[in-house]
Amino acid sequence: MRFHLYLILAMSLYACQQEQLSTHPPNIILFLVDDMGWQDTSVPFWKQATDYNKRYHTPAMERLATEGMKFTQAYATAVCSPTRISLMTGMNAARHRVTNWTLYPNQIQPMETNHETLQFPVWNVNGLAQDTSVKLAVHAKPLPAILKENGYYTIHAGKAHFGAIGTPGEDPLNLGFDKNIAGHAAGAPRSYRGTENFGNDTTISDNIWAVPGLEKYHGKDINLTEALTLEAISAMKESVQMEQPFYLYMSHYTIHTPIMEDDRFYQRYLDEGLDTVEAKYASMIESMDKSLGDLMNFLDTAGLGENTVVLFMSDNGGLSAHTREVPMHRHNSPLSSGKGSAHEGGIRVPMIVKWPQVTSPGSATSQPVIIEDFFPTILAIANITNPTQPQIVDGISFKNVLESRSVESGDRALVWHYPNEWGPSGPGIGASSSIRLGDWKLIYYHQSESFELFNIEEDIGESDNLIDSEPEVARRMASALSEYLREVDAQMPIHKDSGVPVAWPNEKI
Repeated sequence: MRFHLYLILAMSLYACQQEQLSTHPPNIILFLVDDMGWQDTSVPFWKQATDYNKRYHTPAMERLATEGMKFTQAYATAVCSPTRISLMTGMNAARHRVTNWTLYPNQIQPMETNHETLQFPVWNVNGLAQDTSVKLAVHAKPLPAILKENGYYTIHAGKAHFGAIGTPGEDPLNLGFDKNIAGHAAGAPRSYRGTENFGNDTTISDNIWAVPGLEKYHGKDINLTEALTLEAISAMKESVQMEQPFYLYMSHYTIHTPIMEDDRFYQRYLDEGLDTVEAKYASMIESMDKSLGDLMNFLDTAGLGENTVVLFMSDNGGLSAHTREVPMHRHNSPLSSGKGSAHEGGIRVPMIVKWPQVTSPGSATSQPVIIEDFFPTILAIANITNPTQPQIVDGISFKNVLESRSVESGDRALVWHYPNEWGPSGPGIGASSSIRLGDWKLIYYHQSESFELFNIEEDIGESDNLIDSEPEVARRMASALSEYLREVDAQMPIHKDSGVPVAWPNEKI
């Protein structure tokens, strides 16, 4: 009799827990890594494991992939701020016009001002702002502001890079976050070391790269990635105590330069024969992965694992144009090039989503998705059905893909627009506009007004330019790209020698 009572009680508690999980909005963690390439992991995102997959140790990513769904054709933009603004607004970069990385207010980048042949447009250099009086900024309601309005406790941890110095977008608290951990205008840290106060040095006059708000770790032997993880876990605990669902934007500074070793993992890669730069880089990847594992372990220990969605993404392709071991432009192989490039190495990134009781464990999809899709998808996951925002949302929810209920057709066009200058040179690097449609990808280079056309399914390394042999495909894609760019009033550079704007793609083919 007592056994039956215990059984009834256990079943009642289980039913209550399941009802709570089904009626309470899920917690959401968006784990965004800076400059992480498609191959910077032991998880293969291609048809086979590569030498780079065998180089790196990312057991937490392996666990997440085993428990969730892997996206093998996920895209960001080629540099950081455009990706982050698209994530926050659901807008394509061509529309929001934060097309390059932000820092100083009211001015384009020096490499743009000093370009030999192109005059670059004055893009939205001040980033994102809800205040419409802020000039040279995109005015939109950010994702965390909508989540906050719908009962979420919104946490920002790590790199922000949403707005220029002195503008509202500099501070995540102005964009809908309840809590800001170490986020400010700069897109990289001066130092990853607690012993160096994460770059806070009173003897340096220009201290914009110093990571703010982590004074409790100054002077301690701790890596920045670890400190951010500890603070993020503390913030999640606060949310649990307040009995609110949380949205944690875990936005790591790593693997962005400066390339600095995490001593917990560095020796392993030296012992495996890597040179010092690549060993440091690999240790930063493993440091990031340790953070992911620590967050997942906390969720399980706190009993939150079954009602928390974890989305893993990178903000652009892996660095390969400078700083790394020579030769350059091959660190994302089999993809061509890397960060800053319109080639796949600059925009294709690792992505995994775990939605307990929804995503099939160990599943994978080849559905192409792009960063602005995260905005409507996260709102759909939170069951926010009628959000109000002033901006036009370009992103399309991939919730159906997560539910394995349907997959969108390959007719959807993905567009990238970069009327800017990044600095280094290399394959696919430079001012350009691109479109992916089905297996085809067209890149239009602004300076030369020339094209590259690739069949990505057959030529993932973008080695065979088919622009001359597939003229009908090229014209069709140039027309679609031009139609979209005109629709959103996309900015284009001007040729300095003639004063004439760069032509639309369909005018040159």
